[in-house]
Amino acid sequence: MCYGYGPSRRSLLAAGLGLGTAALAAASPAAAATPHQTGAHRVPPGQISIQLWTVRDDLAQNYDTTLAYLAEIGYPKVELALGYFGRTAQQLREFLDGLGIRASSSHDGLTADQAALDTKIANALTLGQSFIVVPFLSSTSEDEWKGWAERMNVEAAAARSAGLRYGYHNHAHEFTTDLGGGKTPWDVLTSELDPRLVHLEIDIYWAVTGGIGRGVADPVRFTLDVIRRAPQRVLQFHVKDRHLDGDMADLGTGTIDFRRIFDKHRVLEYIVENDTPDVTPRRTSEVGYSYLRKVRF
Repeated sequence: MCYGYGPSRRSLLAAGLGLGTAALAAASPAAAATPHQTGAHRVPPGQISIQLWTVRDDLAQNYDTTLAYLAEIGYPKVELALGYFGRTAQQLREFLDGLGIRASSSHDGLTADQAALDTKIANALTLGQSFIVVPFLSSTSEDEWKGWAERMNVEAAAARSAGLRYGYHNHAHEFTTDLGGGKTPWDVLTSELDPRLVHLEIDIYWAVTGGIGRGVADPVRFTLDVIRRAPQRVLQFHVKDRHLDGDMADLGTGTIDFRRIFDKHRVLEYIVENDTPDVTPRRTSEVGYSYLRKVRF
């Protein structure tokens, strides 16, 4: 999905697939963690969500039917993307209310001016959101990253005044792009984003992929270190699995040990996502919801 800044997610994935067999093998534990293993904790059902980019093909065919089956599966929340499909924010709120599902978060690009920012915040409030998240930025210029961080701080202050949390969502390139002298976009963002105003939505798949791209022996440990070292709070996870060949996988069918991550860090939202559903978007949604309901850590 391209949000108007740099390459698409798919092109970034293609780049990640060229990492080599040894690096890919490093991503895989002996076996993917099964959700039935014994643990004292579980994901609270009310904190499970799904990023609508996962079901974009079904949304394009019939938006209403797609949202209805997500509610039927049991999702209490969705994270919006791709706009409102011909509805106003108020109309979409009424439709979602009728399904018993809430739009608690959204992916929205940076705004160019105050009027656009005011509209973004007003729509989020109308929809009853708790979060607004910047989904994608990409550049090889340190100054551009600093400028984006400055703009995000401005937007986050306005969001905070309105009672909203404002976050940034990572991909892999924030960890692997060299801006000069070994500095990465992640270094810039975590230095420049105001931790009092901006939180992080960590995409676990992309963080693991970034660790592999950096040649680390334990990409899950790399992901945990990303969470631990950031001054910003991590309040949301994108829970997306990874096949051994580097492609995205439905939850519980890939190589990422989510139990290990969940055990070390709790968040407010666990958001199912798979850009490339293994069978169908609906099947990915069902598998993801079931995994998060059953996993113990």
